[in-house]
Formats: sequence, C-alpha cells, structure tokens
Amino acid sequence: MASELTLKAVNKIYNPNSRKPVHAVRAFDLTVKPGELVALLGSSGCGKTSTLRMIAGFEDVSSGVIALGGRPIQDLAPALRGVAMAFEAYSLYPPLTIGENIAFALKAQKLPADESAKRVRDMAAMLEIGEILGKYPQSVSGGQQQRASLGRALVRKAALTLLDEPMGQLEPQLRAVLRGRIKHYLREHGLTSILVTHDQTEANALADRIAVMEGGELQQYASPQELKERPANLFTGTFIGEPPMNVLPVKVEVDARRVNFHLHDSSSLALTYPAEEFDIGLRKVLSGRQDVVLGVRPHGVKLSKTGLPAEVASCQWLGDQTHVASEIAGRTVVSVSHERLSLKTAAPVALSIAAGNLHIFDPATGRAIAHGGKLA
Repeated sequence: MASELTLKAVNKIYNPNSRKPVHAVRAFDLTVKPGELVALLGSSGCGKTSTLRMIAGFEDVSSGVIALGGRPIQDLAPALRGVAMAFEAYSLYPPLTIGENIAFALKAQKLPADESAKRVRDMAAMLEIGEILGKYPQSVSGGQQQRASLGRALVRKAALTLLDEPMGQLEPQLRAVLRGRIKHYLREHGLTSILVTHDQTEANALADRIAVMEGGELQQYASPQELKERPANLFTGTFIGEPPMNVLPVKVEVDARRVNFHLHDSSSLALTYPAEEFDIGLRKVLSGRQDVVLGVRPHGVKLSKTGLPAEVASCQWLGDQTHVASEIAGRTVVSVSHERLSLKTAAPVALSIAAGNLHIFDPATGRAIAHGGKLA
C-alpha cells in the first residue's frame, strides 16, 4: 500500500570529525504524498543521490527524521523499511538469471508460483526484456541489465519505490517509450516513488513534483509548470528550461507612468513598460531599488521590426525550431522561433520582450521578486 514519506531537517555530513567534513545534504525537508512521483533534480554533487541513499538505508542520517507512513525509519536496516530501489549500477545477482533476479523480491511475499511468474512476465514485457529472462546478467548488455534492475524494484509494489537514474544506459528512443509505460504503471498501482535524475526531460515527463537541489539544499519544490513559470530564485530559473533562461543585470527606474530597465553596459538601451502592466505592490518594491536582474526565457524573446537593437551571433535550425543568439550590450540573448530562419552573423535585429514574460530577481540574494509583472 502506498505510504506518505516525510523528511524533516535531514542532514548528511561525510567525515564529520575530519579536518574537511563534507556537508552533502543540509536541513532537507520534503513530503511525498501517497501515490505521488517526485523527482530529485540537480547537477552532479548536489546531494540528490545521498538523499536517496539515506531514505533507502544505505547511508546513515547525520541528523533529522525520515518517516514512511508515519513511522520513523532512519534507524532501521534497509530490509526492514519496506522500500524498493532500482540502482544506477544495476546490482543484479550474477548466479541468478534475469527472470530470477526480477522475481527475487517476490519470494519474501510468498506469492503462489504462477502469480509470481505472471508478474515477472508482465514486467519483462513492459520493459522489453522478455527474450532474456533465461539469460544471466553477464551475458546481456548494460541497458538490459539496467531494465532488469528496474523491473526487480517495480515488481515488488513496495510502500516506497526509489529510482536512481534508472534509464541512464538506454538509447533516447527506448527511454522515451519506457518513460510513458513506467509512469502509467506507477499511477495504475498507486506507488509512492522518488526518482533521482539530472535529466530535465525525464523529470518533467515522469514527476508530479520536482525538488530542485543545489549545494545540498532544496532550492524549490513544485510542479514542472510552476518551476518554469514561477522560479523561486535565480538558480532555479536558470537551471530549469532548455535553452536556459536569459539573464540581464539592469538598473531600474520607476516614475508615475513607466517602469524602465536600463542595461548596465549601455544606458541608451532600455526596456520600458507602461506602469499599468505592473501591479501597485511591485511598483512600490521596484521604486526602492536601483539594481535588479531580469530573466526571460528564450520563447519569450521575439524578433521584431522594433525593439532593442541587437546583432546576430549565431542562428541554428534544430529540426523543429530556430535558436537565434544575439549580442546586446555585451550580453548574449537567445530567442526561439518555430519558423525556419536564416540570419547571417553580425546581421542587425531587434528584440521584443513582453512584460508578462519578465522574471525579476534580487541581485544580492537571487530570490525572485516578480513574475510577469506581479509580485512573487
């Protein structure tokens, strides 16, 4: 049965008594609802795998509480936690066949042999490894081993399922197919799950909510849509999205009729908006500031006949959209168009940015001030 998972003030410090202790996870709070799939997303070394291993019981918790179904589990042995895990490094049993590896976790449940065999066949069919059930791990490919490891975790239908980069060895086309199947399986069986990945596409495709991590800290925990439309800080804003968010340090000037953003490197260039496009609270906040950081996603930058004058740095057609990088006041701004464009390097262009596409951040703390003309 699916269970709620909660982490409260969880810390992980490696080599705490050494001269150089490593604080890998810092005061981490997280709640995963029953049947919810949450992704831990971040760059290498951000603490996501350490967090997953603490939940599984393979790493000790330095401090804090991990509870599953209301029961603290941080001091329990891994086998007593009711947690299934698919490892990035496969971890299959060499003396057992692929089919026996997948069925291994079912032995403890004492299922009838025919039911166990059916579960294994169904799982193998979903993961497209039915033809290798009788083979041994060393005789199949890395991608097939990874799918077997994933199948062994999913077939258990445990209280909590942990997935550590579960499809990292698969080719892109197969990954795309299996993402849909795995999401359907998890939803169909109501499995509470955590996915660790550095792949935004995978996190967006599978997760109900995403926990963005950096430096061992939780930066933001929200749905994929909210992360993109309302990033809590500059890190999340620039980390989420492809191509990445454009960032422009500017000086802000507010008068009774307009809100002006002047690019630092050239006072003659300005983004100017009628005051009515910004709510009263935001105008008051901006009135007390001299500097802010503007963020705008490439899809929100339009090539137009009038706007900010810029110069083309590169123009790439990627099969279904054109990415145009333009130089403006010493900064590079990327725009995305669904039309096929052919622009020469150094060609003059004009960039248009709607107020509704602007994200405003505090340059000192990185925290979001506003999204689309409204306070964050």
